[in-house]
Amino acid sequence: MKSTLLNMTAVLFGITLVASAGVGAVNMITAEPIAKAEQAAKVAALNGVLPAFDETSSEVLTIDEMPVTVYTATKGGAIAGYAVESMTKKGFGGAINMMVGFSPAGEVINVNVLKQTETPGLGTKMADKENVLLNSIQGQKLEDKKLVDGKLAVTKDGGDVDALTAATISSRAYVDAINRAWMAYKSVATGVSPTDVSSGATSAAGQTEEPAGQKGGEHE
Repeated sequence: MKSTLLNMTAVLFGITLVASAGVGAVNMITAEPIAKAEQAAKVAALNGVLPAFDETSSEVLTIDEMPVTVYTATKGGAIAGYAVESMTKKGFGGAINMMVGFSPAGEVINVNVLKQTETPGLGTKMADKENVLLNSIQGQKLEDKKLVDGKLAVTKDGGDVDALTAATISSRAYVDAINRAWMAYKSVATGVSPTDVSSGATSAAGQTEEPAGQKGGEHE
C-alpha cells in the first residue's frame, strides 16, 4: 500500500513538473510576440491622435487614483503635440481606456477609444470615427467650451457635449475620461499641478486602483 501511494505521488509530481515546464516554455515563447503586439498597438494609437513626430517622452500621473500617461511628441526638436492615455471606471460596462491628442496650443486633435465594453449599438458608438461626442470637442480648446464646475459636461448636465442617443451613462464616462486627459495635458504642458477630476483635490504621482464604476440602466 505504501509503495503504491509513493508511486502515485511520484507520478503526480512528475506530471505536475512536466506541465509546469510546458506552461513556462509557452510563456517564454509568447511573451515577446505579445510585447511587440502591445508596442505596435501603442504606436498606432499615438499616430492616430498626433501629427507626424520623431519621438516621444512619457510621464505618468495619478488622477482620481488612476494612472494617466502623457506622451510629449517632438519633431525636429520642437513639440508636435501631446497624447494622453486616459481612462474612466464609470462606463456602463466598466472601464474605458482612450488616447486623446492635443496640439501644442491645446486643441483636441483626435480621440481613440482603446478599450470599452459598452452596450453594442449604443455606448459602443463612442469608438466610431465620427460620433457626436468627438464632434463636440474635436479641433477645439476645451477651456472655450461650456464648462460645469470647470469641467466638460454633456448637455443633460449643463454642458455642451452632445451625448450618444440612449447612452447617457456611456457618454458621461467618455467625458469623464476626457476631463482626466485634459487635466493631465495641462499639468505637463503648462506646469499646473494636477487635481482629481471628481473632487478637485491635488493629485500625486503613482499608480493605484479604485473600486469599479457605477451601475445602472444605459438609457436614462
